[in-house]
Amino acid sequence: MTLKKLHGQEPVPKSHDRVQGAGKALHELLLSAQRCSCLTAGVYESAKLMNVDSDNVAFCVLATDEEDEGDVALQIHFTLIQAFCCGNDIDVVRVNDVPKLAAIVGPSEESGEPQDLHCILITNPNKDGWKDPGLEKLNKFCEERRNVNDWVPTITLPE
Repeated sequence: MTLKKLHGQEPVPKSHDRVQGAGKALHELLLSAQRCSCLTAGVYESAKLMNVDSDNVAFCVLATDEEDEGDVALQIHFTLIQAFCCGNDIDVVRVNDVPKLAAIVGPSEESGEPQDLHCILITNPNKDGWKDPGLEKLNKFCEERRNVNDWVPTITLPE
């Protein structure tokens, strides 16, 4: 008799499967947030929003590429944003593929120009909160990662 049969539960998925599931959930969340106009892109735009209305921020995505790793100013901004998010119970993830993120989010609706996607905030569309399945999956993923001291997990977006 296996532990699965003994307790009647499914086995815990492997770490790789969880990360892939989180990537898919993030993809779905970004599309959903964009449709609801609940997406703020840009380091400075995100900082302004967190300063004015942090209670409505539901999730934060920090994105870099290899070329951004040497950008000291960007890394300082990331550190400050992460600290703010942790202090306000906002889950944060990192994505290491800005072009994939750009393919999902697309250009700015106002200008049609490429957006600064180094920081993306997802906000609640109303005071009651947002019941998005992708957001719920990501919140659970982040909680699981915090339990193993991974405070800002890195997510790989699906192809």
